[in-house]
Amino acid sequence: MSALTQLSTPDTAELRRKKADLTRLEQTLAENELLLSTYNGELHIFEKRYNQRVGIKYAELDEVKARILELAAVFFPNQREFQAEAEFAREQANSSAGETQGIPLPREDKFTPTEDLRKLYREVAKKIHPDLTTDLKERERRHDLMARLNKAYDALEEEKIRAILQDWEEGVHNEEELGVGARLVKTIRKIAQVRQRLGLIKVEIERLQNSEMFKLKERIDIAEKEGRDVLAEMVSEIEEKIESTKAKVRKLAMDA
Repeated sequence: MSALTQLSTPDTAELRRKKADLTRLEQTLAENELLLSTYNGELHIFEKRYNQRVGIKYAELDEVKARILELAAVFFPNQREFQAEAEFAREQANSSAGETQGIPLPREDKFTPTEDLRKLYREVAKKIHPDLTTDLKERERRHDLMARLNKAYDALEEEKIRAILQDWEEGVHNEEELGVGARLVKTIRKIAQVRQRLGLIKVEIERLQNSEMFKLKERIDIAEKEGRDVLAEMVSEIEEKIESTKAKVRKLAMDA
């Protein structure tokens, strides 16, 4: 056995092991990217539902509050706290109106990707994921493709995902001819990149799950299974506050 063969054999065996590790990690990465994108899709649709039904009512309530404070500031010009509160209330009302203005109703009440769409997402993610290359220019290109993939999945647009896959498959992805040692180094770097990304996905999922909107969505999902419409209950509550505040405005105007 030559000295060259003796030196290359351990590297070759290690390369096989690392490639097997990377293959397993690729599957885990695709699953976790799918989970994160699914959570984002669910929240995206829920936020639209919430803003269309509840957010718009809060905006109306903020507007009424701003009006009553502005009237109070006019009637009591020497009371500086009324002036400051009126200005703050007006800023809040304008902000609320801006957040809810022009929000389209979601096409669906729920984010419900089919199993075929999920499978397609995983397939494409495993091919184009930016952490599966060590080339900086290629990583940048793949980041753009991954953003397109997540956007298409969020919109449940299967044809756009297939177009991304077709573009990828029609492209040229020649691997540089490298020796066993260099390929081993690249594989180890890819493994490190994937593990780092998995850690970031975990943090992002935990952030979403701990957000107020996610917790509200979970509460409403449970209530809907019990036959309750929590959003309608919230709207009714806010409408009562609006009417009560409007009555105060009318009374203040009459007293003046």
